[in-house]
Amino acid sequence: MGCTVSQEDKAAAERSKMIDRNLREDGEKAAKEVKLLLLGAGESGKSTIVKQMKIIHEDGYSEEECKQYRAVVYSNTIQSIMAIIKAMSNLKIEYDDSGRADDARQLFALSGAAEEQGILPDDLANVITRLWADGGVQSCFTRAREYQLNDSAAYYLNDMERIAKADYIPTQQDVLRTRVKTTGIVETHFTFKDLHFKMFDVGGQRSERKKWIHCFEGVTAIIFCVAMSAYDLVLAEDEEMNRMHESMKLFDSICNNKWFTETSIILFLNKKDLFEQKIIHSPLTICFPEYAGANNYDEAAEYIRSKFEDLNKKKETKEIYPHFTCATDTKNVQFVFDAVTDVIIKNNLKDCGLF
Repeated sequence: MGCTVSQEDKAAAERSKMIDRNLREDGEKAAKEVKLLLLGAGESGKSTIVKQMKIIHEDGYSEEECKQYRAVVYSNTIQSIMAIIKAMSNLKIEYDDSGRADDARQLFALSGAAEEQGILPDDLANVITRLWADGGVQSCFTRAREYQLNDSAAYYLNDMERIAKADYIPTQQDVLRTRVKTTGIVETHFTFKDLHFKMFDVGGQRSERKKWIHCFEGVTAIIFCVAMSAYDLVLAEDEEMNRMHESMKLFDSICNNKWFTETSIILFLNKKDLFEQKIIHSPLTICFPEYAGANNYDEAAEYIRSKFEDLNKKKETKEIYPHFTCATDTKNVQFVFDAVTDVIIKNNLKDCGLF
């Protein structure tokens, strides 16, 4: 009888050891799985961050994949010049060369078929090049805050000669700059520093936000993107609402949500390059009338950071990790994401009792 008991004890001890080992392995496995939720208002750079993850962690875009973006580049370029030309009429801006009015008519006549077929014919490319070179068009471009214009407008329009070539293949940077509205949820997987990342890019426009809900459960961290350069712009969906105010409102609702009391929030203050260009001639008081600092990058950027950090109602228990980013700059994103990953590793190990 004693013999049986000791065998049972032995078996129980083995089982206990096995359970402990399994728990430990499960903890380690959980610590290696990272779910990142990308949030932010529309056009804040979320999809560009996802594209950067492919470039940095998955060998980038193949030539074949780049070719598939050709039609998007053409469409973005055509849409950009059309937005500027339409705005000229609304803002009562004249062409420097009256002959450009004919080019504008040509632009509208040719653009529909070109976009539909995903092409950029020579006659249309020449029309766009002449229009973009006109002083009146350039003057209208400098007033882009008064209408809706793609951030990459100048990037493509300044490079028309290359883009219009018959053998044009978009570069990685061209692909990064493309703008396609995200609808639904885009999931990306990659491995970095021995961690398995699942990144969820959620449609930014307000009509899409109700679709976020089922993504929330068990996320490791939230990356919240803010377009710093949007401080003097209004929303595409609501021309009364300032884009920065909309971003702050959304950040407040995410940061102080009861579901996210334990979730790390990483704040990407994005489009710092555009912000730096803009702040010199467009004062921050447009968005924050109480701002008394200088209209230079350092002071204004710090003020925006503090405005977002002040929205955190649980400062003693919840930390916000802010970073100034330029989502189209691969080196910058690589550097920032490296720092973000170190924070995630540390917090993950703590949560799993391994730190």
